[in-house]
Amino acid sequence: MRWARLGEVAEVIRSKNAGPFELTFDLIFPDMESFELVKRSGVITRELVARLYNLPLNQVLHVVFVPAARAIKVTIVRPLPSGCIGDPDIYGAQQHAPWLDVIVPLPEQE
Repeated sequence: MRWARLGEVAEVIRSKNAGPFELTFDLIFPDMESFELVKRSGVITRELVARLYNLPLNQVLHVVFVPAARAIKVTIVRPLPSGCIGDPDIYGAQQHAPWLDVIVPLPEQE
């Protein structure tokens, strides 16, 4: 078994607003094999998301695997509503960084 950072496996990792009170993350993979490897690894869970963003589990709203898009979609409650005083990222577009270093197991290459 070898290990890789999610940022090395996924083709796109991005964040954006899902309305003023939620953030959504898209993890998009270059091919079905990569998507399935990460899905089957069991690494992407609500518990992982809660740890990455220091949230209570009930604020991790969705972790959805979308095979047709080779993607994983995750939605959380925003720490602060979009645009309120103290919100550092009105569009939610700079919140994806914690995903880059998530470690996923990959089978050895032959």
